[in-house]
Amino acid sequence: MSIKLAAFDMDGTLLDSNKNLPPDFMDWVVKHPEIKTVIASGRQYYKLVKDFVPIKEQLVFASENGGFVFENDHVLYSNEMKKEDILRCLEWIWSIEGLTPVLCGAESAYIERTSESVCGLVGMYYDRLLQTDDLRASVLQDTVVKIAVLVDERRAETAIRNFKKIDGHLSAVLSGDSWIDFSNQTANKGAAIIAIQKKYGIKKEECMAFGDYLNDVEMLQCCGESYCMENGHPDLKRIAKYIAASNDNNGVMDVLRQIGSVCTI
Repeated sequence: MSIKLAAFDMDGTLLDSNKNLPPDFMDWVVKHPEIKTVIASGRQYYKLVKDFVPIKEQLVFASENGGFVFENDHVLYSNEMKKEDILRCLEWIWSIEGLTPVLCGAESAYIERTSESVCGLVGMYYDRLLQTDDLRASVLQDTVVKIAVLVDERRAETAIRNFKKIDGHLSAVLSGDSWIDFSNQTANKGAAIIAIQKKYGIKKEECMAFGDYLNDVEMLQCCGESYCMENGHPDLKRIAKYIAASNDNNGVMDVLRQIGSVCTI
C-alpha cells in the first residue's frame, strides 16, 4: 500500500532528548512531495513553525494536540472549547496545588503572571505567550481549544487522578510527565488527522503515524501503519502496530529509510 500521509509527534518521537530534529528529516520531506507530511504536537503552531522554516510550505501542522490544523498559515480545522467549560476547568485546576494552567488560543497562549522559571518551561512550547493578571478575561479574547496544565515535579500521572470525574464531553489527557491537557473529548490528534484525510481523500490504510505518549493514541488508531517509539508509554506500545527504535536512536528515520523512494510498506 502506498503511503500518502505521514504524521509525526514531536517531543519524545521526532525530536531527540536534546530537542533536536533528525538531520536528514527535512531532506526526506523535500524528496517525498507526494506524501502529506503532518507535524502533530501539543505545541503551539507558532512554535512549531520556527523549527521547520525551510520546508514550512510542505507541511501540515496539527497543533495543540489536534485542536488546530494549520496549512500555509491558514486554519483548516479547529475544535473550540465552550467559554463556560474553560472557566469551570480553570476553577478546578486552581483548587489543586502545583498546577499552572495555560490557555491555548488561535492567536496566542495565555498564562497568569508567574515566576521566570515557570515561564521558561512554558515558553519551550509556546512562542506567542502573554502573561496576564486576569486569565478569565483572556477566555473571551480568543478561540481556545485547549488548557495545557504544567504540573510541578513531573507528577502529571498522579495529578490527573484528580480529574477522573470530568464532564463527559471534556477530556483530561496525559501529554507528558509534566503536562495534562484539557480539551473537548472530540479534540485529539486523531480527529485532526481524520480532518486532513477527508480534505485530501486519503484512506486510513495509506497513512502512517509515529508517537510516544497517551496523547498520540487516537492518531495511531486512525493510521494503518502505526509506530510507538521504544521509549514510549507502555499503554501506547500495546496499541501500536509496530515498535520503532527510541527517539535517541534515530527510530523515526530508520523506518522512513526503509520505505524508500517508492513510498510503500
